[in-house]
Amino acid sequence: MRLFDLTKRFKTGITIAISLVVVENIAWILEPSLFGRVIDALIDTATGEGRIIVTFPLVLWVVVFMTNSLVGALRRSVDQKIFLNMFTEIAADVATMGKKSRLSISKTAARAELSREYITFFQYRVPEIIEQSIAIVGAVIALVFFDWRIALTCFCIVVPLFVITKFYNHKVILLQRSVHDTREEAYEVFAMKDPDRVREYYHSMSVPQQKIANWGAFNFLMMRIFLLGIFLIVMYIAIDLDDFTTGNIYSIVAYLWTFVTSSEYLPELLESWTSLKDISTRLKTEGI
Repeated sequence: MRLFDLTKRFKTGITIAISLVVVENIAWILEPSLFGRVIDALIDTATGEGRIIVTFPLVLWVVVFMTNSLVGALRRSVDQKIFLNMFTEIAADVATMGKKSRLSISKTAARAELSREYITFFQYRVPEIIEQSIAIVGAVIALVFFDWRIALTCFCIVVPLFVITKFYNHKVILLQRSVHDTREEAYEVFAMKDPDRVREYYHSMSVPQQKIANWGAFNFLMMRIFLLGIFLIVMYIAIDLDDFTTGNIYSIVAYLWTFVTSSEYLPELLESWTSLKDISTRLKTEGI
């Protein structure tokens, strides 16, 4: 069972879900720039300069804000129906192939539960990856219109982000494999009806999970250090080197903060990808 095969099989539902995510987040990334114009218009009106008419930027921002809100609400309703149906079909396939391969009931049930991670990935991780990617790329593009030096500084995070993420995934995939090995034994352990065995079982599972958490903490710290440097450089350019309006400053800070938070979140999302690769390997060996 591969992501490509699942995408092809359930392409209509997945396409609808992803399209809603894209529209929602494109509207969201436009908001800071439009709201910055609203701020400048309000300041001009309050100071009596009146160079900008408030109504047009305000209406434009409200339209984009409502697009983001309404599409976001629709997506959260439609997603549930699409992915519940998808999991039902996948679980049935796992049960069928488990029977053909003469797997134990416990292992078949465990793999059916593991296959739920496909749904988690499509329903939550794919939208989150798209959201963060749009946020990062959109923020950089938006910052180009304010000062190309700011955008270039943000773009420099790509290299350390790639190196750190690659190293992190290499370490985590081995630990994820250990966790999944243990999870496949869950039903057999509980069948023993021995509290000490259950305690030992969950303790053994917690060891690789704690190591994954430790690597995640290290990865997070390294990303924050790089991002702190970028934040300080960008703020220096924005405040000391350029003559920006109040609205411009607001937009730049909003885009910068979007870039920082999205960049530090991406490696965590990729952890689910490493987990899914191991699950795909397990199900593939059974012809699923």
